[in-house]
Amino acid sequence: MNVFVKSSGHLIADGKQYRCALGRAGVTTNKKEGDGATPTGKFVFRSLLFRSDRHGPPKTKLAKSLILPEDGWCDEPSDANYNKLVRLPYEASCEKLWREDGLYDIVVVLGHNDRPVIPNRGSAIFLHCAKPDYSATEGCIALLRNDLLNVLELIGPNDSLIVST
Repeated sequence: MNVFVKSSGHLIADGKQYRCALGRAGVTTNKKEGDGATPTGKFVFRSLLFRSDRHGPPKTKLAKSLILPEDGWCDEPSDANYNKLVRLPYEASCEKLWREDGLYDIVVVLGHNDRPVIPNRGSAIFLHCAKPDYSATEGCIALLRNDLLNVLELIGPNDSLIVST
């Protein structure tokens, strides 16, 4: 199954439409690290990360892993672990996955710039929880928690997210 995201801020899964938040700079066909844009393209759903202290294992066919307080995601283009999960503290720049704001309580890792990883083409592009006001992300796609849980029940490792303008 393909899940579609439109630049208008809507995600469509199994015929149902959900409002979503996108990058503060909109969507782009030429993603660059730190540009604040959501990349266009077709991205496989790689895996699910979640905080067990805030949520039980979501129902999904995706492989699941716990987010731990020492988990981060490297966003330093010159580092060998760019766009990969790392353990904190880490010597290069990285995004902390264990957040207090709840946005990363449930995270779907998308197959963006990962096979192969190309420096400066963007990192940490996830499907994750949105703020109640749907404020913009740094380039991810974000749904309200209950909507994200609904979508997770529909998707598996052979499905993709397609972001278009």
